[in-house]
Amino acid sequence: MNLALFDFDGTLTCKDSLSEFLKHSVTREKYLLNMFKFLPYFILYKLKLLRNDISKQKLFEIFFKGMDEKQFNSIATNYSLIKLDSIIDKDRIEMLHNHQENGDRVVIVSASMQSWLQPWCDKNNIELLSTQLEFKDAKVTGKFSTENCYGIEKARRVKQLLHVEDYETIFAYGDSAGDTQMLEIADKATLFNT
Repeated sequence: MNLALFDFDGTLTCKDSLSEFLKHSVTREKYLLNMFKFLPYFILYKLKLLRNDISKQKLFEIFFKGMDEKQFNSIATNYSLIKLDSIIDKDRIEMLHNHQENGDRVVIVSASMQSWLQPWCDKNNIELLSTQLEFKDAKVTGKFSTENCYGIEKARRVKQLLHVEDYETIFAYGDSAGDTQMLEIADKATLFNT
């Protein structure tokens, strides 16, 4: 059996699913206010003074800390099943479907949240490795319960959970520096220009 690994944002989508999720989850006024609050962290991240995972957790704290877990998951599922298809790149998803039709094991490996990727993956019969959000006392903390599935962590998860030595050929598809280590695992790697 062959293995096909796909990044999600920018590889299978034409827009960033996190940005679209934030817009979907709150009013326009709240979105603009929260992005203003996040601006100092964004600047630090762009200046490479703040790690990707830390800045992302700050973003989730600003938007969702204290939100009821059921409410958050309801918003995430709604977004996943109703909105995600509108940002999927038709040509790229066709490549994924071709792997499925060939009988390959297909896995999305993404830094985005399991909360809004899992329902879409289940609907499309695709396995998922992704970042997971932390909940305590049935509330969103804003922190992650797993490592951010980005860069080296993508490759670590793939090797740990998928036993790459079991596959005849490994295909991998990505679009950014965050996919480099995952692409290095593959026999046939494709880096899309975005």
